[in-house]
Formats: sequence, structure tokens, C-alpha cells
Amino acid sequence: MSTKAIIFCRVSSKEQEETGYSLDAQYKLLAQYADKRGFVVVKTFKVSESASGKQARTMFYEMLAFVQKHDINAICVEKIDRLTRNLKDAAIVNEWVQENDGHELHFVKENAIINKSTRAHENFVWDMKVAIARFYTNNLSEEVRKGQREKLAQGWLPTKPPLGYTGTGDKGYRTHIIDTERAPLVRRMFELYSTGNYSVDVLVGEMYRAGLRNRAGKKLGRARMHALLTDPFYHGTLRWRGEFYAGKQEPLISRMLFDSVQQRLKGKMGSSQQRKHLPVFKGKIRCGECAGTITWEIQKTHWYGHCNHYKNCSQRRWWRQEDVEAQLLRLFDMVAPGNERVLRILEKAVGELGSKERDEHTTAYASATRVHESAQRKLDVLYDDRADGKITPEFYERKRKEYARGEADALASMKRLEDGMAEYHQAATAIHDLAAHAAEIYQSEMVSAEEKRLLLSKLFVSLSLSDDGIRPTYTAACQFLYEWMPSLNETFEPLETGSTKTLDGESLASYPVMPHELTSKCTETFEPVENGSIKMRKVDSWASYPVVLAWREAFRTYDWPHAIGDPELTLREVKQLLSICYRVVAAVE
Repeated sequence: MSTKAIIFCRVSSKEQEETGYSLDAQYKLLAQYADKRGFVVVKTFKVSESASGKQARTMFYEMLAFVQKHDINAICVEKIDRLTRNLKDAAIVNEWVQENDGHELHFVKENAIINKSTRAHENFVWDMKVAIARFYTNNLSEEVRKGQREKLAQGWLPTKPPLGYTGTGDKGYRTHIIDTERAPLVRRMFELYSTGNYSVDVLVGEMYRAGLRNRAGKKLGRARMHALLTDPFYHGTLRWRGEFYAGKQEPLISRMLFDSVQQRLKGKMGSSQQRKHLPVFKGKIRCGECAGTITWEIQKTHWYGHCNHYKNCSQRRWWRQEDVEAQLLRLFDMVAPGNERVLRILEKAVGELGSKERDEHTTAYASATRVHESAQRKLDVLYDDRADGKITPEFYERKRKEYARGEADALASMKRLEDGMAEYHQAATAIHDLAAHAAEIYQSEMVSAEEKRLLLSKLFVSLSLSDDGIRPTYTAACQFLYEWMPSLNETFEPLETGSTKTLDGESLASYPVMPHELTSKCTETFEPVENGSIKMRKVDSWASYPVVLAWREAFRTYDWPHAIGDPELTLREVKQLLSICYRVVAAVE
């Protein structure tokens, strides 16, 4: 009776595939051997180089299960290390051999046959070769980890980069560059999510319609998109096995945009909501008593909001959307420049920020550079001390994390300073412009629900409703306006037609910048013209007004990078919202 046999082929690296150890080459050798022996090959198992360690182990156990189920007597393998490289699997195979006198392992290239009758020294050779194979695997793993650590120390991720990047260079020297085809879509993915108008589920569909695909050309799944949104690689930081390293790849997004997205994902800035027939306030307003999200429902063709009372809450009122919007318009007014003249004066004041700012910028950049270089030196010394055995691994890891965080923070500061404050000042000025037109935009017939939600996200961190009305928490940028606009608007607003408005020197003395020599210029006269409108008598310049000087100094020293986040994104979104005003003009014309 012919002996039933199986063939087991395996390659564990691309190099083996390319240097004569391919699966086809192994199969040809083993098939010829089985034919000479008169074996009947029942099945062939092939483990490719692309299989992970877990997949290879699964295939190994599937092979053993098949052998036992179908009473196979011979397993034909090229070499011992093609079958197993660990003692546990070797012991399992050896148990199978010892179960039956007819069970045999055939290692063709080593001219070895292992069965129940194998002599002691041949079993010793089998055990030794398994141990050598295990040593080879362990040593290889150690060398791989060493190579990975070196790659990370150089500032490069030791694996494929995430979507939006691609690899370049020869093996062992590969670096990561931006994928010009997918990068704009990945950047857009972050920008859309940061608005708060999209859940991850909705964003999956939105980005698929925009053309974003994975490397296989398929739609991104929810879990995969969530993983991309939480990957710090995109702002220049490497994350590897739970540790963080400074990366040398070109950032695709700013650190501030990334942090904004993380806050959204963690629910710190309100839930991201978008649905069909989206109510403007869905996910935007919370109950002022229990902090639960206000639910919005259509009743008699109108949207009404109410607390769901998931927590212990006494509020029973249902708020009609139009009533909430009336209160919202008053909140817009509280941060809005009163007229175009105010905006133009403030823009001119910002535009003349000069040498003092450049000197401070140079000093700050030099300081950040020193911190970065110091962190790098500390990391180099720390690495040498560990290599020389002067410090424990635990101490090394603790200090490495500390120094790496300092290095990353310094790099972020340097990047922000390299970009300069001009972009942030431009974005901050745009926020002033947006606040001035917020009521007009919100009430426009040309504005969509999504654009209204975007407007709210640029002005408010959160809104809460209670019996006494709506309470806002302004964004950091709008909080600045909230503190300054009342005084500025009062300064440049006439009381009545033909009247004269005088700035009280005593009340202005509370501003942080109040040069004594300018107090005599604090009076402006308004005179009526033929059509009854008010005309302001021309004054020397914005510097004639102490309140503007005070505002300018506060503007100059304000933390706009924190308040604005990504200036490029802010400018783009503000431009989109302001374009609604132009749509109205075009429609009228």
C-alpha cells in the first residue's frame, strides 16, 4: 500500500524568494523526492513570505490537523528550519512522530528521516538543529529590533508610512515623502473633522465621494479612518510600540490641527454630528443644568430642542429654534466690530506691527533652538550611557521619554516660529472680519445648515441652554473680541446726529497702554452732512486713540497660535463663510 504524504513549503523573506528558495523551487524538489519514494501526495501546504508570524503558525497547526485527520504517514519538508523554529512546535511534531511507527519526517536537503525508530544521536541532531533554528530566529528578531531603534533614532518610521505618504530610496535607506495624489485628501479629512460637523461614520462616506481610497483602491473603513485621525505621524511625530519619537518627514498638517481633531475625538469640544435633514444645533448645545446634549425634533414644521433628562435634571422646557437664534444674534453682536471703520482702523494698526515683533521673534527662535539642541545632546549621552551599561534600562526609558518630549515641543515651537506670526495675525484679523459679518451670514438665505454650523464652531467652544437663556463659551479668538469690542465700538460710535462724543480720559486710563502725550487726542467730533448721515472729522492716525493702542498691544502679545490653531485652515474657512455675503450681493444684482 502506498504511503500517504503531504508537502510543506515555506519561505520567510523576500530574499529567500529571490535567491532560489522560492515556494515553486521547494515544491519541485519535494515532489520529485516523494515520487522517487513512491509516496502519494495528498496535499501541499505553502507559507509565503508575506504571511505574518501568526498566519504561519496557523498554517502549521492546520497542516498538523490535516495530517491527523487523514492518517498521513509522511511529512516532506526541505529543511528542519522550514518546518519549525521553536521548541514548542518541535515538541508537537515529535509527539506526532512517536504516536505511530509509520509516522515520518523527511528533511530532503539534510538527508534526514525522523521516526519512532530513529537512533539517539539522530534525535540529538534533530534537537540541535531545532535549537539552532530557534537561536537564528531569536538573533534575527534582536537584530531587527536594533535596526528599528536605529531607524527611529534617525527620525524615520521603520515600516510603511500611513496613507498620504509613500516610501523612497533603496532597502535599508528608505525615507518617507508626501504622496501628492492622496495627501490633499488626507489633509482635507482632518480639516473636515476638526469643524465638528462630521462624525467618523459620515466622514468615511464624504471622503470616499471626494476620492480617498486605501492603497488597494478600496473604501476606508471606520476603524481605519479613526486610526488615521489619531496618527501623530501626520504632524511630524513617530509613534512606535506606544513610544513617541521626533520624525524627519514633512508634516502634512499642523500640530494644532491634529490636537483639535484629538479633542473632537475625545468629546472635549462637543460631539461631531451630521445627519440627513441636519438641524443647525444638533450636537452643538448642552443643557445648562445637567450638561446633557440638547435633542432637536421637528414639531409642527418647526425645530424644537429639549433636554432628554438622562441625568437628574429639572428642566422641562422645549426651546423653539427661532427663539434660540434670536438670542444667538445678540451673542454675535457682543464680539462684533461695530462698523467697517472699526475694522479698517484695527487692520491698519495690525499691519504696522514692526521691528519690536521681529526682535522678539528672533529671540524666541534662538531660545527654542537651544532647547532643541540641548535635548538632542542629552539623548545622545543617554544612548551612550545605556550602551556602556552605566544606567539601567528602566532609567533609560524614563529619561528618554522626558528628553524626547522636550525635543518634540522645541521642534513644534521652532516650526511655529519659522512660519512667523504674520499668518496668525492675518487669521486673527480675519476672525474680527467674520465676527463683524456673523449676523449677516447666519441670517442669509444663501447659507446652508453646514455653513451655519461651521460659523458656530469658529465663534463658540460650547453653548448651554437654561430657563434664563443661552450661555456661550467663546473660542479663545472670540474671547479676545469679547473683551475688547465693547470699548472699541463705544469709541467709534456717534451718539446722535450732529452730536459730539468725547472719550473720557479717566475711563481710558485703565487700558494697559495709555501714553500721557496722547490723552489730548481722545476727542472726536461728528458733524452732519447733507443727507443726514454722520461724518467723522479726520484725525492724525489710529495711534491718536489710546484704546486702539491698548488693543494693539494686547493683540500683539496674545497667544494667537493657541487661539487660532491652523492659520491656513482658519483663513480658508473664514473666506468660505465671508463669501456668503458676496453671494447675496451677486443674487441682488
